[in-house]
Amino acid sequence: MVMTRVPVSPNMLQWALDRSGVHEEPVRQKFSKFDEWMTGTVHPTLNQLEQFARTTRTPIGYFFLPEPIEEPVPIPDFRTVAGRPVSRPSPDLLETIYVCQQRQEWYRDHVHHPAESALAFVGSRRLTDRPEDVAADIRGTIDFAVDERRRFSTWTEAVRHVANRIDEAGILVMTSGIVGSNTHRKLNPEEFRGFALVDEYAPLIFVNGTDTKAAQMFSLAHEIAHVWLGESGLSDVSPRYLPDNDVERWCNQVAAELLVPMDILRAELGGDIGDTVSLNELARTFKVSTLVILRRLKDAGVMSLDEFRQSYDAESRRLMDLVERSTGGDFYRTTSNRVSKRLARAVIAATWEGTTTFTDAFRLLNCRKASTLREMGQRLGVAV
Repeated sequence: MVMTRVPVSPNMLQWALDRSGVHEEPVRQKFSKFDEWMTGTVHPTLNQLEQFARTTRTPIGYFFLPEPIEEPVPIPDFRTVAGRPVSRPSPDLLETIYVCQQRQEWYRDHVHHPAESALAFVGSRRLTDRPEDVAADIRGTIDFAVDERRRFSTWTEAVRHVANRIDEAGILVMTSGIVGSNTHRKLNPEEFRGFALVDEYAPLIFVNGTDTKAAQMFSLAHEIAHVWLGESGLSDVSPRYLPDNDVERWCNQVAAELLVPMDILRAELGGDIGDTVSLNELARTFKVSTLVILRRLKDAGVMSLDEFRQSYDAESRRLMDLVERSTGGDFYRTTSNRVSKRLARAVIAATWEGTTTFTDAFRLLNCRKASTLREMGQRLGVAV
């Protein structure tokens, strides 16, 4: 039996491999003729090409193009590596943004009608506004008091509570560490930590769930600042650096003040200069990472720039040795966190009302059965 081979350009194969971030050695082990494909002496069969497309997470149609295509991030990209813009997004990142855009579009169409008012806080602030004032505005809108955070015993509880408050304010909050529902496609926090899709009726915040819970808190605060500013953006926020970009620098300042108000920090410090023990105590009080506390100590003038950098790097190394354990959690709670409780309630209600198809509901909420939708609805308080 003669196998039909597909004349694919080696350049396209290399582009797909580079784009995916998959290492060549596992590919060679999986495809014995890979080196020959790359020299053009042998072409893959259609079946092999389909397998290669799945391995590299590349739409198979791309391999029939004459040359590689540019795939820019569809929103402003504020990420940098060593001070330079990041040039190539991964398929996982692009797909995550596309899925969130589809969910946002559905929700906007669902809530937007002539009698509906836009959310007043979206785009209500400017870069010239003092971060302290903006942080106070956000804190009042989502009822984000430090005293309330003290009562939570874990960062997980605190992050979940804050995400719920933001969601209740009208912002779709999605936290996930995977692409869709595919547990084999984990998102890389080194590539991005979050993004905001700003819309006056359906603003959306996405937080990379593979990051630590303490780091997720900072990402939430940073992305909500984007909403108040009215600027969509993709971020790899970190308290260590002062971003060159005005938008990112301002959002970082708002996030820091929102999470650790300077007046409360000074009251907590008293005469203490912030040793390792007090760092941990302050982190538990404010439910942020010790890295954020270090940044605020620097802002408060407690530490010099050199002391801050040395302490930050040492603390980063310590945290890298600590792995947060996950028990997996409840399926329905995890799913609603990934897709936003607000969106899930709206989709489920619309499905049972007959204004949205089950097919669209399954796609938007990453599930496959009507019984799953029903159970999720009941847990979220939707009458189905």
